[in-house]
Amino acid sequence: MKTLITNIKQLVQTEKTPRKWVAGKDMAQLETISHAYLLVEGEKIAAFGPMEELDREEIEKESGILKEIDATGRLILPSFCDSHTHLVYAGSREIEYIDKIKGLSYEEIARRGGGILNSAQRIRETSEQELYDSALIRLEEIAMYGTGAVEIKSGYGLDTESELKMLRVIRRLKESTPLLIKSTFLGAHALPAAYKHDQTGYVNLIINEMIPAVAAEDLADYIDVFCDKGFFTVEDTDRILNAGMKYGMRAKIHANELDYSGGVQVGVKYNAISVDHLEYVGEEEIDCLLSSETMPTVLPGAAFFLNMPYSPVRRMINAGLPVALASDYNPGSSPSGNMKFVMSLGCINYKMLPEEVIHATTLNSAYAMGVEEEAGSIAVGKWANFYITTPVPGIEYLPYAYGSHLIDAVFLKGEQM
Repeated sequence: MKTLITNIKQLVQTEKTPRKWVAGKDMAQLETISHAYLLVEGEKIAAFGPMEELDREEIEKESGILKEIDATGRLILPSFCDSHTHLVYAGSREIEYIDKIKGLSYEEIARRGGGILNSAQRIRETSEQELYDSALIRLEEIAMYGTGAVEIKSGYGLDTESELKMLRVIRRLKESTPLLIKSTFLGAHALPAAYKHDQTGYVNLIINEMIPAVAAEDLADYIDVFCDKGFFTVEDTDRILNAGMKYGMRAKIHANELDYSGGVQVGVKYNAISVDHLEYVGEEEIDCLLSSETMPTVLPGAAFFLNMPYSPVRRMINAGLPVALASDYNPGSSPSGNMKFVMSLGCINYKMLPEEVIHATTLNSAYAMGVEEEAGSIAVGKWANFYITTPVPGIEYLPYAYGSHLIDAVFLKGEQM
């Protein structure tokens, strides 16, 4: 099956020579082709370019059914890559939302048994099938919002069997949906109630029991730790990442959401693919990241929902760093997987340009989940994961019209959803 899309007003984020990421001042430069075509063959992008270079005769003489779509007045962008989510969970936490409105902090809610511990209790009471069914609905929702690749973490189990249950659900989602999915083991998300006075004991459980069990079933691409004030220390994180590395799990880190935690530095030490949240970032963290292969990843939805300080994104970009944006889709601190809204928050709250937020939610976030060779841009040989907008003036309109659904069609692996 071949699909030819013609008369595209703007074909956005095109690459002749694929890159791993875009950094610094280059984030303000975006490759686009006006009045363009895009050819899809099977699951992959086969060709693209200006309409005047379209060779219909060559395309039509080759065998295969050809479907043609006229995209007059519309843009095509690569699907969003959402590199940080907690999309598998049991039940919402809107009561805690009311607590936040009343002025309770994230840490205060957690100390009362809310937050992550609330979700952990629900995970234990929910069957694998129920978790799968609810997560599938969320996946279908974010796909129609334009997301084609997503990282999903465990971390609401906090005991071996519940963590494995979550990771098995993620594996089923990988196998049963057209989205490109990466899984992350996050046993060190919070301290379970049974270990309230024995943090070292819980870290030992993660290292000696959970990690080997996860590895035995090959359930995780990455390993994560919530390295922050009130959660896991740098020393805990060092031990857990070292253990995960021995089983081939590359690091991803929750870092510096609540304070200068040292999470960025320990993440870089272990060659983490990304360090995420980053509300608290100074010169030391920036210098550390500049000498690394680690992607700084900011989660605007969580800072917005929790009314937290904003990460110094402009300072990071001006220093020459790449930046990725992700949704942090979860029931407690960011109950939305709408990456178009994340782009808008990037512009409004972090003073990013439209070109910068497009890079941050596509190619850079693809790198942050290890799929930059398959997704994140319009390039020959990459998965045909993209969306067609409704008629819009240009790329600037996408983050500007923050409450409008501007997607006309979604393609994943070459098939229209």
